[in-house]
Amino acid sequence: MSEGNQLTVAPSFAALYADRSGRVRTPLAEVLARYEFCEDLASHLVEQAQILYHREAPSEAGVLLGMHAALRADEALLSAAEAGWVVQRLAELLDWRCPQLPEPGDAAPPQV
Repeated sequence: MSEGNQLTVAPSFAALYADRSGRVRTPLAEVLARYEFCEDLASHLVEQAQILYHREAPSEAGVLLGMHAALRADEALLSAAEAGWVVQRLAELLDWRCPQLPEPGDAAPPQV
């Protein structure tokens, strides 16, 4: 956290940028900016997820897996690890159980 900034990076997000010993190797300002972006994105997706669930999707897990696939489609926007974090955070915000998400190296999500 920088001196003029009151935002604290969630430990689960900081872990995306940590090495095996737990040290964050990316500059704090960059981690903080990525965290703000991902947190805002998760918050922004809440309403969209609710609409999809009530209109089209067969399940909460289906909505979350679909959003995960969409977020992973463009690695210029989010890394695979960040996409997973955003979907897990979205599930928390919705108070939904997060399904097993594909690992960053996996090509296709598991079937629900």
